[in-house]
Amino acid sequence: MIGFGSAITSRETYERYAEPGIRLAAEPDSQVIARTAQGSIFRSYNAIMDEAASLPDLETLVLLHQDAEIVDPAFASKLRQALADPQVGVVGCVGSVGVRTIAWWEGSVTWASFIHRYTELGGGDFPSLTWDEAAKPPYARLGEVDTVDGFVLGLSPWVVRNVRFDESLGQLLHGYDFDFCLQVRAAGLKVVTADFKVIHNHSLELASDLEHWSQAHVAVSEKWDGKLPGVGSGGGTWKQRARRAEAEAAVTRAVAYSTQMKIDAGEAEHRREMDVMTQSLGWKLTTPLRLVGRYAGRRRSR
Repeated sequence: MIGFGSAITSRETYERYAEPGIRLAAEPDSQVIARTAQGSIFRSYNAIMDEAASLPDLETLVLLHQDAEIVDPAFASKLRQALADPQVGVVGCVGSVGVRTIAWWEGSVTWASFIHRYTELGGGDFPSLTWDEAAKPPYARLGEVDTVDGFVLGLSPWVVRNVRFDESLGQLLHGYDFDFCLQVRAAGLKVVTADFKVIHNHSLELASDLEHWSQAHVAVSEKWDGKLPGVGSGGGTWKQRARRAEAEAAVTRAVAYSTQMKIDAGEAEHRREMDVMTQSLGWKLTTPLRLVGRYAGRRRSR
């Protein structure tokens, strides 16, 4: 039996996205544990897992964000196939290797079969790496990874009963998935990717609370530094890494400032061009024609 769990902060969002996807993927005996969020996602997911752990015949628990919509009719069979290996503990549709911090996208992404759908600027889609199988790059592959993105997680029964999200990290959201995958790997199980299709309906602003994100970055890195190869560390001494981090942060700010200046300069150039055009003799001479055209257009619209 496949269980589905979601922590809800917006009932409207859940009913629009997660719920239809669960209906598509669920089987007649599936159990849905959709509960109002209990503070952090760490605590909310732990409460769902506590409830799911007592379900008889549990094959897997799928934890998904309220804004994640499963759109793959073969979701259940693909998840079962991935979990057929008893050494697999976590399954996701987005995975990366060579990951050292909660910024998993800075590793090498090997699979990403989802669409990022946004509503800003008129809305649109960003199909990820392997959404279109006909266009996937040659390095894309399914299989074992260091971590998966936590907007959809398939968990084995053993993981549901024996591993929990670390509430001591003191975060509302950030770092929960990476830390959880590290716990599963430390227990000797695998984290893998599967080719199921999901749409993540998410803002273009990936991390609005940058201070909390930075705190989570530090907390998870300190927790795992030296415990798993590469995690929380990099080349050189801690002082060299700190200096390099300061330099990279400064470079990032410089790029942001430069980008903003280019945007401002482009707006200024546009205004100058408009001023030149609207002050020209030709523009002034054709003003009556434009007025007639607008009047005629209004009459036609009526």
